[in-house]
Amino acid sequence: MIDFALLIVIGLVTWTVAAEGAWGAAAVFLSVVFAGLIAMNFFEPLSNLLESMMGSDWSFRFDFISLLVLFGVSVFLLRLMSEKIAPGFIAVHGRLYDVCRFTFAAMTGYVTAAFLLAALHTAPLPREFLGFTPERKNLFGFTAPDREWLGFVQYASEKSMRSSEDDRIFDGTVLPPIEGHDNQVWPTYIMRYASRRDAYGAATGTATAATTGAVTPGGGDQPAATLKGATGNGGGL
Repeated sequence: MIDFALLIVIGLVTWTVAAEGAWGAAAVFLSVVFAGLIAMNFFEPLSNLLESMMGSDWSFRFDFISLLVLFGVSVFLLRLMSEKIAPGFIAVHGRLYDVCRFTFAAMTGYVTAAFLLAALHTAPLPREFLGFTPERKNLFGFTAPDREWLGFVQYASEKSMRSSEDDRIFDGTVLPPIEGHDNQVWPTYIMRYASRRDAYGAATGTATAATTGAVTPGGGDQPAATLKGATGNGGGL
């Protein structure tokens, strides 16, 4: 089910963005990429702010809401800025026009689906739903758009978006060198939110048979407000 939903998202976004023309599709693609980076960077502070203002009753929902709100607002503002910079269509050679607009439109559709799939990890839903499984390649078993997007965000935080004064890395705990492994940054986003959805499923009685009873050391349900603190939020850049 989730595979077909992603395919529909990619198709609809591709068709819609292609109508913007070659330069318009390129502007939308860049807007979506930067909007995704902004959302992943600031969703945790916004989530914490919402929780402090509105209480912990919706603690499992604030991460997901923050991601979608920041992404939507950022796309709108960045697209508006691009229209101010280039208010008219820029002429493109006829042979390149369709190639460019459909290429950028398809990339926009894929990035959008990847971001939404990554955002679903934070949703207040059971650990597995509608065919969505954190360990699976959720696009027909062929590729994992969510992991690709998270990898891109982490790479950007380690390279181009990293400052000399700030060593923070998105979704990366830096560990001492391990024998046989060169990588010292170990991402936990998928595992952390899978564990939190496990806890949410147990607290609301919607956990699957395979995961029920394996959520908390005590084996019993806990209030949702206490479970978020045990698993933590996603990290910013």
